[in-house]
Amino acid sequence: EICACLVGSEMCIRDRYIAGICMALSVSSCNYLDIMPDDVVTVNSMFADRYTAERYLATCYRGLPRLGETNRNPGLVGAMEMVYNKTTDMLNNGCMKLALGQNSASANVIEYWQGTDGCYSSIRVCNDFLEGIDQVTDLQQYQRERMKAEVKLIKAYLHFFLIKFYGPICPMRTNVAVNESTQGSRVYREKVDDCFAYVLELLQEVIDSQALPVIITNRATELGRFTQAAAYTLKAKVLLYWASPLFNGNTDYNDFLDHNQTPFFNQVEDKGRWKLAAEACEDAINACAQAGIRLYQREDYVTSHLLTDETQMVNAIRNSVLEPWNCELIWGCTRSMLDPGFQSSCLPRLENGGTAVTVATISLPFSTVNAFYTKNGLPIEQDASYYKDGMYFPVKYSKDNSEFTEHYDFDYNYRYVIENETTAGMNFDREPRFYASVGFDRGVWYGNSYSDPAGDQGTTQAAYRYPKNRFGEFSSVWNSTWYNATGYWPKKLVALRSNFTGSDNVSYYSIPFPDMRYADLLLMAAEAWNEAEESPNEKVYGYLNQVRNRAGLEGIKETYTKYASVQYKDYPSNKSRMREIIHRERQIELSCEGSYYWDSRRWKTAEKELNRIVQGWNVLNGETAEEYYIPTNLYNQQFTLRDYFAPIPDADIIRNPQLVQNPEW
Repeated sequence: EICACLVGSEMCIRDRYIAGICMALSVSSCNYLDIMPDDVVTVNSMFADRYTAERYLATCYRGLPRLGETNRNPGLVGAMEMVYNKTTDMLNNGCMKLALGQNSASANVIEYWQGTDGCYSSIRVCNDFLEGIDQVTDLQQYQRERMKAEVKLIKAYLHFFLIKFYGPICPMRTNVAVNESTQGSRVYREKVDDCFAYVLELLQEVIDSQALPVIITNRATELGRFTQAAAYTLKAKVLLYWASPLFNGNTDYNDFLDHNQTPFFNQVEDKGRWKLAAEACEDAINACAQAGIRLYQREDYVTSHLLTDETQMVNAIRNSVLEPWNCELIWGCTRSMLDPGFQSSCLPRLENGGTAVTVATISLPFSTVNAFYTKNGLPIEQDASYYKDGMYFPVKYSKDNSEFTEHYDFDYNYRYVIENETTAGMNFDREPRFYASVGFDRGVWYGNSYSDPAGDQGTTQAAYRYPKNRFGEFSSVWNSTWYNATGYWPKKLVALRSNFTGSDNVSYYSIPFPDMRYADLLLMAAEAWNEAEESPNEKVYGYLNQVRNRAGLEGIKETYTKYASVQYKDYPSNKSRMREIIHRERQIELSCEGSYYWDSRRWKTAEKELNRIVQGWNVLNGETAEEYYIPTNLYNQQFTLRDYFAPIPDADIIRNPQLVQNPEW
């Protein structure tokens, strides 16, 4: 009981975690968590030799959050960047409940504070490892130091996750011994700055040790273990969050006081933190360069098919996220994968089949779809040439007449939209990342069907696979539970190696969750330098343009000069407007990867952006194009000040009265 008292969490039994090593994850190529013990390790033998120590290390890795599960990773659906349909089974998803404002201190719909899946229980396992690893006699020193660095990094990651989710936390520097007093194990929440300082201290110890490898050389067994680039990147991200408005001079929490009656959050913004974050991003970029980590480019996508430039670009953008262990991945989480069950929720049925081979229950609302740029690389509302009036109307391109119905002023590209079929105006004239990330009714979906043509140069449209989602068609409602609620699918989360092997069977390819990606790091650097300097400079433009150029877009200054409406042309030269541009770029590049949930909070924009009507097409009642393409309200999303942080469970407040609950909970 005393052992469990640290923050009122359930007692963490080390044996439970050691036995849990047996539950290894799998990935199509081997990774570190594939290691399987021959028997269950006991407390007395956990540090008996290198063999058991390695398995205990695997247990520490298994304590990381399950990022590839929508019921555990709040970032995936918690901000309604993606949504489930309104059936009972889908609405019971914990993160959907979180998004719908159904969380409470008495009945947490999702929490990482207590329990065997909580971060504190996992931190305790890390502390046990660090306390005992020196007992192992058959480890070489470099092996021991590497393991220590990895576990410190895991420990830093877990503390950082808690800070993001809860705000002020109780840093667990060491475990409380079972013979210590109950009072000694009841601790206080510490100021946010002190919490960040402890995480940064751990990360600096890891970096200074130089114990992590530059690259993983033993790819047969060690993929998924941390490297130097991961340590530098996590440090950069921690500093970026520490500099952001939610944690830096947040006067909204001026009356949120600790046990000494002083604010948990510093009340005066420290602008110098942005410079620290920018410099840390530079260090991380250099570490990535040393490891050969860079943006995944179109030429990295190797295929025997003869593809047009457009299709090759779309597939390369998808592969930057979905190709396991590619050159852009800094670190992939194998704690839980983007596995067959997850991908089945994102993949539409692409042709008539005898069985329900996909469930297709995860959808993209209009707010996500419309965040993507036009083909000119601008937000829809800022592009002088985009035909906004036709966005929400059904549009058909007639090959015979070489024109659009109703004379809509869109261009047509057969690599993106099926000709002689009707789709929405908003599906035309969009940037390549739109077509790489978003699947839609009558939109080309190349790369997952067994009957895809071997190439698309000069291929007739009849050879393409594409969703048909009007009510009664093969991609639409399969039963009362399995259907896409909005008419848009998250294509970017379906691996190109996952393929229909027939009309009624799919072979899925599991991939590690891309938690740290080089494109994310470049955008972090652009954001930090924009905030650190008086006005945007070439570093800001340079890092931003690397991401844009990879997506086939022109540089930001050139784009606004050539294509923006008059009132927007000076945006790239203005610091606050450049901030908006970078925020939008992150929302697009990292869409559906869980970033927007955390970004909208740290920027303190969630109260503005997440109070909205969540919309999609009329998928349940639209049998014709005219009936289907009607904007339909699905959810009334609400966000208040209290939602920036999750509540501490009431049970923990009762166990440890020294804890202070988060505001308005």
